[in-house]
Amino acid sequence: MKNIGLRSPFAMKPFESVVTDLEDGKLEKGKDKVAHTSGAFQVYNQALLSGFAYCISSCSMILINKFVLSSYNFNAGIFLMLYQNLISVIIVSILSILGVISTEPLTWRLVKVWLPVNLIFVGMLITSMFSLKYINVAMVTVLKNVTNVITALGEMYLFSKHHDNKVWAALFLMIISAISGGITDLSFHAIGYAWQIINCFLTASYSLTLRRIMDTAKQHTKSGNLNEFSMVLLNNTLSLPLGTLLIFVFNEVDYLLKTPLLRLPEFWFVMTLSGLLGLAISFTSMWFLHQTGATTYSLVGSLNKIPLSIAGIVLFHVPTSLENSASIFFGLVAGVFFARAKMRERS
Repeated sequence: MKNIGLRSPFAMKPFESVVTDLEDGKLEKGKDKVAHTSGAFQVYNQALLSGFAYCISSCSMILINKFVLSSYNFNAGIFLMLYQNLISVIIVSILSILGVISTEPLTWRLVKVWLPVNLIFVGMLITSMFSLKYINVAMVTVLKNVTNVITALGEMYLFSKHHDNKVWAALFLMIISAISGGITDLSFHAIGYAWQIINCFLTASYSLTLRRIMDTAKQHTKSGNLNEFSMVLLNNTLSLPLGTLLIFVFNEVDYLLKTPLLRLPEFWFVMTLSGLLGLAISFTSMWFLHQTGATTYSLVGSLNKIPLSIAGIVLFHVPTSLENSASIFFGLVAGVFFARAKMRERS
């Protein structure tokens, strides 16, 4: 995730100069020391709180989506995506109108430039929903590592970027863990794995395409910049007509008219909560990134997969074996190793 032009509204304000108390030309060093100690403690608290909020929101989002799709046996993943995106559009628009955040106006020129990215974005979300319905959370986190492999190869061929041996070693470990995890998966589902592989390609394509489109898109904005709030609004707004069309293409309309789930207030509550958590990930990730940095953010994101995988196995009573558990753990460790290797590569 790249640094963005707009600071998160939840982020801590920049440090103000410590006001020193001068009396008769003498500096009270004790107060100065206390102020610096208090400031450092505040930074630590903000970093810890933002990191915790990011981990909770990202884990909860995946678990709730899995709960909606599997436990409720909801067979309209596109409609779920559409509803979540609609919630994001409404909340971001309200915050923008109130002046809490700033967003770029959605001009036709900007929409035309951004449309290819949005098509990949929608495909990425839909395939994620489809795969999560059939695959347990732990295996999804391991298989998502394949995205890093595809992205690294894309960077090498499209941007002539070279990675060091430690990065390639980590990527190799990710491939081995994904293959061994699939072979030993007691709840293996071919359709789910197919959707997840497609999702990996689309996620990598989104990341690579975003880099190319970003500079062009900035030229069509009023401020000459495109902050993350604007990207959230742009992506989610453009996904609404496309998602509506896909609901008819995948024949989800008949299912939605017949299913009794949409008549349950508790089901709407869970779906709304999933939409709020999806937006919360954008806010908390920005907050955490500004409080720490890209390296810490990347490492915490990798470590976050470990409790997520354990929670997914425990909460959904996933049948597993020692071999499969070892493969999952191996893949998660490979993800952490990859994050550390990328940190060293950047430095």
